[in-house]
This record gives sequence, structure tokens and C-alpha cells, in this order.
Amino acid sequence: QVQLVESGGGLVQPGGSLRLSCAASGFTFSRYAMTWYRQAPGKERELVAQITGAGVSTNYADSVKGRFTISRDNAKNTVYLQMNSLKPEDTAVYYCNAHDSTWFGDIDYWGQGTQVTVSS
Repeated sequence: QVQLVESGGGLVQPGGSLRLSCAASGFTFSRYAMTWYRQAPGKERELVAQITGAGVSTNYADSVKGRFTISRDNAKNTVYLQMNSLKPEDTAVYYCNAHDSTWFGDIDYWGQGTQVTVSS
């Protein structure tokens, strides 16, 4: 069955770094655009970074540009989010999403989320 499993979250001090991973299985990973979203307490889920299936194009939220980098390894069916210069406002649950647009509709898969806490 389809699975997206995030890992790498945790507690980090402001200015620190974390690398999130999302391991995918059960579908043709390279066909899907991959996106990291996050949701902070009391706030709506927001897009953080996305990457196309071949990894050629990326897109970032303004709030993370220059600090976060999304990448993927299609041989390992894994997408990564390198997060540097972390700020307390980056605290959230981070979710991995796989998306494909087909002739019969959109397909979306979600992971369970991983908590990132930035605090001193």
C-alpha cells in the first residue's frame, strides 16, 4: 500500500539545522511532485517547498527562501528538506505530500507528519 514516512524532526535551538526525510513506497515516486507542508498550532497548513518529479524545478515559501532546500533521490524514493538558520516561527508539524495530476483527477498522498520545535 501507499506510504509516506517522515523522519528527522526534533528539538533544535534557533540558528540550528535539521534535515527532514520522507520515504515513499507503493507508487511510482518519480511521477509525483513532492511538497513539504507545515502546520503550526492554531494556524492553517501552509506550503513550505515543492519539487517536480524529475527534480528539475523547485518552489519555496517566501518565509523559508535562502534557508531551506528541498531535494529528492528518485533511486531511493525519498524527498528531503534541509532546514538551516531555523527560527522559532518554523516550529510546526511538517508533512510530506505526493501529488500527481491525471486525466481522471488529482491524486494526493500524505505522510503522518514530523514535529519540528525551534526553541532555546
